[in-house]
Amino acid sequence: MAIDEPPFTIGVEEEYLLVDRESLELARAPDALMQACKADLQGQVSPEFLQCQIEVGSGVCRTIGEARDDLRRLRATVARHAADHGLAPIAASCHPFADWKDQHHTDRERYNALRKDLGGVARRMLICGMHVHVGIEDRDMRIDLMNQMVYFLPHLLAMSTSSPFWQGEDTGLNSYRLTVFDNLPRTGLPPRLDGWGTFERSVNALVDLGLIEDSSKIWWDLRPSARFPTIESRICDVSPRLESTLTLAALTQCIARMLWRLARRNQRWRIYDTFLINENRWRAQRYGVSEGLIDFGARRVEPFAQLVDELIELVAEDAEALGCRAEVAAARDLVANGNAADRQRAVLDAALSAGKSREDALRAVVAHLVEEFHADL
Repeated sequence: MAIDEPPFTIGVEEEYLLVDRESLELARAPDALMQACKADLQGQVSPEFLQCQIEVGSGVCRTIGEARDDLRRLRATVARHAADHGLAPIAASCHPFADWKDQHHTDRERYNALRKDLGGVARRMLICGMHVHVGIEDRDMRIDLMNQMVYFLPHLLAMSTSSPFWQGEDTGLNSYRLTVFDNLPRTGLPPRLDGWGTFERSVNALVDLGLIEDSSKIWWDLRPSARFPTIESRICDVSPRLESTLTLAALTQCIARMLWRLARRNQRWRIYDTFLINENRWRAQRYGVSEGLIDFGARRVEPFAQLVDELIELVAEDAEALGCRAEVAAARDLVANGNAADRQRAVLDAALSAGKSREDALRAVVAHLVEEFHADL
């Protein structure tokens, strides 16, 4: 490793929903469940905004292999303790048929303040996401790489989408989560920033006014982490399968290193207007991997399979250096076999074709999500 190469460590945060194993409806996380998880996982597990949610976070991992071991341990521990209470975790960004009006937020000072500040918008936050941190120690480099990484956020979103259903209805979108999340302030694609100083001054303007306490309330799709020396990608839906999480994390890590590698050669990725990137963000949110994204250089919509092939080739050197060639290459299978949203729709269609009622077909989708959570453990 070159002396001045960033560590490109990774950390992954995942949010899960808890369901009753019999009814497959959402269930509150009992205090005993949270205490058992905390006893085993220490600071790597915490309650989330809603009582039916639980969040885990890996340690700082040097390789994707380390991340696999840690996330597998986290998922397995949550699943084991949930089973003791007749519950099961699912890693999908929306529950297929739950009603947000029936859910209650966790009684903690932070979440109480969030509920007060955001009003009715917060009540609809029955959504889960996945965040990937990539270690970049130099603050100005974090901003420079972030400006360029924005181009690839729709690609990551399209592969991750796992929330086609909302309150029992097929929304026609692959990621309904973003529809809900984008109602919050300070969300969406980040603005182009000139450097760390610009970011800090913008955040401090809101802090000084007493509107936010720190940059943790900046909820962009990609941001400098408020707590760690990292770039934090927040664009992705949470993935039902652990291996899909690892593919998305590896791609995020490799894209960051690829852009750093270009900078070493006095090159950089072209920065396109946010208006254009937002069009691809919408296409990813709406269609997932099925309809392709715009190649702005070629000025045409390219099939997603072709874009993934090009992305894998683009980061091949970085995947080799970071030891994640297999995980990056697995993106091809994710596209060829359909993402999580595609699989959920297939389960629903099969259940309806078998004569099940829509209610039972939706429960079949949740049962499928329970199976997928446990598949790689």
